[in-house]
Amino acid sequence: MIITLVALLAATVVTVPLARRLGVGSIVGYLFAGLIIGPAGLRLVTGISEIRSVSELGVTMLLFLIGLEIRPHRLWILRKTILGLGFGHMIPSAAILAVLAHFAGLGWPAATVVGLGLSLSSTAIVLPMLNERNLLSAASGRDAFAVLLFQDMAFIPLVALVPLLVGNTLASHLAAGAAPADVAAHFAHNVPWLAVGRAVLAVAAILFGGMVLADRVFRLIGGARTPEVFTAMTLLIVVGTAALAHWAGLSASLGAFMAGALLSDSEFRHAIQADIEPFEGLLLGFFFISVGMSVDFSLFHSEPLLIVASVAALLVVKTAVGFVVAFAKRRNVATALRFAAALPEGSEFSFVVFAAAVGAGVLNRAQSGLATLTVALSMLVVPLGFAGIERWVMPRIARRQTPPSTPIEEGAVVPVLICGFGRVGQIVGRLLSVRRIPFVALDQNADHVAFVRRFGARAYFGDPARLTVLRAAGAGNAKLLVIALDDPDAALRVADLARRHLPHLTILARARNRRHAQLLMDRGVEHIVRETFASSLELGERALRELGIPAEEAARTIFTFRQRDEALLTETLGFAGDPSRVVASIEQSVAELQSLFEADRGG
Repeated sequence: MIITLVALLAATVVTVPLARRLGVGSIVGYLFAGLIIGPAGLRLVTGISEIRSVSELGVTMLLFLIGLEIRPHRLWILRKTILGLGFGHMIPSAAILAVLAHFAGLGWPAATVVGLGLSLSSTAIVLPMLNERNLLSAASGRDAFAVLLFQDMAFIPLVALVPLLVGNTLASHLAAGAAPADVAAHFAHNVPWLAVGRAVLAVAAILFGGMVLADRVFRLIGGARTPEVFTAMTLLIVVGTAALAHWAGLSASLGAFMAGALLSDSEFRHAIQADIEPFEGLLLGFFFISVGMSVDFSLFHSEPLLIVASVAALLVVKTAVGFVVAFAKRRNVATALRFAAALPEGSEFSFVVFAAAVGAGVLNRAQSGLATLTVALSMLVVPLGFAGIERWVMPRIARRQTPPSTPIEEGAVVPVLICGFGRVGQIVGRLLSVRRIPFVALDQNADHVAFVRRFGARAYFGDPARLTVLRAAGAGNAKLLVIALDDPDAALRVADLARRHLPHLTILARARNRRHAQLLMDRGVEHIVRETFASSLELGERALRELGIPAEEAARTIFTFRQRDEALLTETLGFAGDPSRVVASIEQSVAELQSLFEADRGG
């Protein structure tokens, strides 16, 4: 076991940084690490099933963390998108792939299982691949996530369908012209009602635990001030909900996602997220290594043309369907390409579907082995292809979609660089334009850049979290850097980059909330504007005046409150992770403000 762990960690340390340096992303590095140390390479590790059973926890934790970011009411709002995109991508893909499998020599039951299994896409591949490039919040990322969520929900009905395709199947009843009542009776007899009942029970238990019990238990543990127990409880929730879902025959990752979504409104949400993230990253990496290790090249040697044709058909069909679905949703070319290129691989759940089909007698082991190898190879190819598209194709599309303009002259002095040209950045730019102060804006939305350039704005497509992009935009000669990005994590990365490589810049940053402001302060950003603070103060001042407080006194109240709150923000910076000290500091600040106002009235 020690040798296995050393081999896994050593391969990770060597291949992942190399893959990132080559610009193909860490997932490709993990996959090739598995190829190198697995049975197809140096044979340093051969216990693939044991590694995968542990590393699948990484996928589970990833879905739990995504659930933490998504409120249940938002899922309800997205229900039409999830059903529309998910159904529109999965069903046509499955139908076309099933027809191709039938023409390749499989009977209709086997071809149906292969088509449905291959129509699934890998959550473990797609989400980290998009997250690594900050695309999860983009339209392509949201659409891909909707498809993956639909597939997670469809996974159990799909597995339940497999036994219905064997022997005296539903399909054969229909083909023989059986009466509808007989067909319905056959269907009712073959549906695993016990499994359905267990699934309903598991979902009810997860809902009850997430909505009623979890916060109370966390509050009890938090009161004991034992962080290691808090971490253990967090892991227990993730692993426990996954195990419960697995026991019920559901997708373990779907169970974890439900638990995360139910805890997304919890007061302990950020502490839970901080505890899970270190485990998730490493275990997810081990999952990709296990996928690389599972590639059986002995099959490739025996049927090379068939395997190449199978992988090519899978990628072409699902990419084409992805394009059609994206264009039906009226997405632009860049969004459609990213969406289509992210989803053509097979899924980790495909392995489960094929194994269930072998157990039910729908597929033989040779057919299952070929389908499994097709999925594994597609998981290797797609991250490479996506990285190539991002590196070479997307910049060309962005240039084509963005009207031509005069490039920034080398050495030209552009005093202000605005990172993010959305609702906040545009107002800053308009104010600068009124004073005839030149500026350059960077934004990652190609359509947005094209639109604002029509009005003469010097906006460019590019990721401001890349040093080469900042330098090309004139950061080396600028005086002021305005960080107005919507994504708080991206804003922190830009601040880190500027502080490290462009120390001459004065940084003004937009903070999404109080905690984000403190994280920016940690990075040495001195000029921070909280986006809701000023509007809240203005609303508060108007409320005071409407209640009869004189305008001068209301203005003085707001001024005093602003000064004290900004001082409090700095005071609580050092113990932001200690809720009791933060609460005590706030209570003291409120008491001081009340004393000041009482003194004003007394004077």
